[in-house]
Amino acid sequence: MKHENIVMITATLFLFDLDGTLIDSRVDIAHAVNLTFRDLGLPPKPEELIYGYVGHGVRQLIVDAVESEEPALIDRALAQFEGHYLAHLLDTTCLYPGIADILAGLPTGRVAIVTNKPLNYTLKILEGLKITDRFDLILGGTPGRRMKPDPQMVIEALTTLQVDPADAVFIGDSTADIGAARAAGVRSCAVGYGLSPVEEVQAASPDFFAATVADLAALIGARPEGKQAL
Repeated sequence: MKHENIVMITATLFLFDLDGTLIDSRVDIAHAVNLTFRDLGLPPKPEELIYGYVGHGVRQLIVDAVESEEPALIDRALAQFEGHYLAHLLDTTCLYPGIADILAGLPTGRVAIVTNKPLNYTLKILEGLKITDRFDLILGGTPGRRMKPDPQMVIEALTTLQVDPADAVFIGDSTADIGAARAAGVRSCAVGYGLSPVEEVQAASPDFFAATVADLAALIGARPEGKQAL
């Protein structure tokens, strides 16, 4: 975890989670879930409750929200959710304040997204927010790809970009991000402004912790005036 004597993380690869780390997407996700519930004839759930289901892939989101693992119900709910979410995923979703400056001012190195969010949703959001070109690699949920905390996507990013684990840092807001980083031999930096309770991510013992976006910028040496040499 971050301590006062830590000035900056140096890395040649910055891996970012998406929801709760770069973007605030919780309202649009919760809205799509409740529209799905309406279609299924189920009562809506409080948005704050749905926020806690985010981060483990869309199928697990639906399983947790519906509180059932009955295959036919989950498959029907997933189909309904996809239509609603694709129609509404940019209604209110935005970068957290200060994240645009971080992406513009990261130190020299490569930048990737590693998210459990399905890749089609991920790409549509990044395109809508006009930040796709900020990333050297974008990995999201696809059939056959294992979800964090499994390290598969982190290892895939390292292999594709030819970066040693010791030269990378994974930045995310959940225990799944911390677990995936640890299993891949990558340093983890947890953020405290995302979807997961702060005490939960701190209890997972990340290598670094940034309570705010400003803290994150300072920790990784991001400067809004442009890229700086390490």
